[in-house]
Amino acid sequence: MSARGHAFGIDIGGSGIKGAAVDLATGELVHHRIKIPTPHPATPKAVAETVARLVAEAGWDGPVGITLPCVVLDGVAHTAANVDPAWIGTDARTLFGSALGGRQVTVLNDADAAGLAEDRYGAAKDYAGLVMLLTFGTGIGSALLYHGTLVPNSELGHLEVGGMETEHRAAASVKERDGLSYEQWAARVSTVLIGLENLFWPTVFVAGGGISRDADHWIPLLTNRTPVIAADLKNTAGIVGAAMAVAAGIAP
Repeated sequence: MSARGHAFGIDIGGSGIKGAAVDLATGELVHHRIKIPTPHPATPKAVAETVARLVAEAGWDGPVGITLPCVVLDGVAHTAANVDPAWIGTDARTLFGSALGGRQVTVLNDADAAGLAEDRYGAAKDYAGLVMLLTFGTGIGSALLYHGTLVPNSELGHLEVGGMETEHRAAASVKERDGLSYEQWAARVSTVLIGLENLFWPTVFVAGGGISRDADHWIPLLTNRTPVIAADLKNTAGIVGAAMAVAAGIAP
């Protein structure tokens, strides 16, 4: 199955590999999201086999966009977060293309995919200029988009603000680890956002990650100057962004 105006996206995470066809006019999934548990260990071979199984289950026969929790340059993974270290140095585009019978494949960072989706269809769709997505989870993922154009692999979670990496200061996992209240954690997030806005002067921050579901508890407590809005697309953002990337020929 493939259809005009549709593209297929797959989002590879530490616990699940999720995929669906996407209507590129609306950003909505064409059918229910298919989810298969991520194999453990999440080696390149095991993940590629799972991706092929998911695409076969969906009955999709066109190009496929795929996210990885990795820095991806010219189809090659250069880091590995929540997947096996064997990914480092793997030509992921060639690997997935072979597993999927030689079809066209695009591979990109998972936060970058979410940023593409939120910028076009989600929380930031009405904002121009520089949009910065930050996903607060075990670490802090990031995506930068300028008037809809992706600046890939920004990795701002590793930027030092006040002598500490941003994700070590303000990831959602830090809130849980240190038993912080929302007020205490929001103060840390504000420090990070002030550092980032002084460097980049974004139009808006989009806050993603699981803790964004509780945005009403902490976004009003932030003290930085740039507007902060909660992500809209939640669990579908990576799928939608991956589909966008393969349809547009984006290949970081």
